[in-house]
Amino acid sequence: MGDLLKGKRGLVMGVANDHSIAWGIAKAAAAEGAELAFSYQGEAFGKRVQPLAASVGSDLLLDVDVTDDASLDAAFAKLQDSWGKLDFVIHAIAFSNKNELTGRFLNTSRDNFKNSLEISCYSLIEVARRAHPMMTEGGSIITLTYGGSNRVTPFYNVMGVAKAALESSVRYLANDLGPDGIRVNAISPGPMKTLAGAAIGGARKTFRHTEANAPMRANATLEAIGGTACWLLSDWGACTTGEIVTVDGGYHVLGMPQSENL
Repeated sequence: MGDLLKGKRGLVMGVANDHSIAWGIAKAAAAEGAELAFSYQGEAFGKRVQPLAASVGSDLLLDVDVTDDASLDAAFAKLQDSWGKLDFVIHAIAFSNKNELTGRFLNTSRDNFKNSLEISCYSLIEVARRAHPMMTEGGSIITLTYGGSNRVTPFYNVMGVAKAALESSVRYLANDLGPDGIRVNAISPGPMKTLAGAAIGGARKTFRHTEANAPMRANATLEAIGGTACWLLSDWGACTTGEIVTVDGGYHVLGMPQSENL
């Protein structure tokens, strides 16, 4: 165990299983001395999260529906009662109807568009608003995005629009909260073999393509993303805010595939 985050307390939102990016961050943060709380939505996810939380010494679990104000209020009230102070939040929450992550973006439904933007973007604003009063000594908020926010990615569809809105929200929140010593950033990994990633049409092909063409000839690992998050959460990241930090083996710098793959 290190001590980069010793004495810091943070809420991790969005762990689905041990392949989740949020879990990679949580595991790294715990190894650096952070005390963690976890949120989940519904009993099924709660059963998955509980043993993972226990493995890093956490028994503070919160059932949260980010589309329900009362649910969010109750969760942060419990955090306030348990801790009184909060140092960081990991926001790893996104959702779209799986049926609309295939085919054409043109066919996005109104209901799924609104639902995707509410859960994948607006929830960050709701969470930041409630975390803010608890970050009495400053703090750090990290969310997760993807390169499909600014470049067309097959089948990413409405999630690309949601992530673009999320990234813009990061910048506006960073400006709002900066005077209070609170930093807001996003990490943008490449394709990952996660439960959320598997919902996107052609996910396996996308994973193989980026792995074959990224300058590092590798996709990001949970450990690499966790390490990046620990830097942003720690005092070493004290002057970094409003950033989209890319952790994708360098794939984002390419204009075309590698010559051997043309």
